[in-house]
Amino acid sequence: MPATVSRATLIGLIAILLWSTTVGLLRSVSEAFGATGGAALIYTTTALLLCLTRGLPKPGAMPAIYLWLGGTLFVGYEISLAMAIGLASDRSQSLELGMINYLWPCLTIVLAIPFNQQRFRVWLWPGLLLALLGIVWVMKSSGSGSPALLWQNMLRNPVAYALAFIAALTWAFYNNLTRRYARGSNGVTLFFMLTALALWIKYAFSDRSAPMTFALVPLLEVLFVGLSTAIAYSTWNHGIQQGNLTLLATASYFTPVLSALLGSLWLGLTPPLVFWQGVAMITLGSLICWLATRRL
Repeated sequence: MPATVSRATLIGLIAILLWSTTVGLLRSVSEAFGATGGAALIYTTTALLLCLTRGLPKPGAMPAIYLWLGGTLFVGYEISLAMAIGLASDRSQSLELGMINYLWPCLTIVLAIPFNQQRFRVWLWPGLLLALLGIVWVMKSSGSGSPALLWQNMLRNPVAYALAFIAALTWAFYNNLTRRYARGSNGVTLFFMLTALALWIKYAFSDRSAPMTFALVPLLEVLFVGLSTAIAYSTWNHGIQQGNLTLLATASYFTPVLSALLGSLWLGLTPPLVFWQGVAMITLGSLICWLATRRL
């Protein structure tokens, strides 16, 4: 492998590492500023940094369907994920909801079948089933063993669970729509600006018991998440263009494991063995789905 390709691949892997810090830090920031306020601060920071590094977006240069429908899906995903993590009953549940979000890799592949006429082998479906079973295993870690108890656990915080599943499905739709209609356009900067705007509007009309109080550590967390998100999108773009795409794609499917590990360390959690079994099942299921579409 040429040195330039190896370097580009390593740069791309940085994006996976940075994205894996999102769940833990989203929860930490939401505890300091609230679910809506914390997310609004993070995405405002990200949008500003992207404008500084990539320049102002040019909506007129983007295909209309990608601009409007893709933008709606992108904004919907970011808000759904941030709100799901922020609305979790406790830190353990936020980690659980973060893992539900990682259904998006296998859902992206499944939706590519009708969207982009993706060919696949029959073992795509066992891979999807394994990933879904992994979600059940992750939820069992909260002490809900039977299906009835799992359902009761979800009903205690239905909005957060619904948003986590919506996030996974929305990002899968966005990926497929982008592949089909973007035509090389990149609306990420504009979409982050719209996400921040939508969150500030929601924050302005929300029922707040107390105003935001700013402290150094939470502000540094906001800056880190915003900066890491901006860097991740740039490094990933460089990696997939000039690095080893196969290696990067394979590595990206291990993001749930890394995210769970870093989130646990940051939030001071010690998930039980059944949680890690679920994470492994989600990862393996996604890999099987991916391999079922390779070289066809």
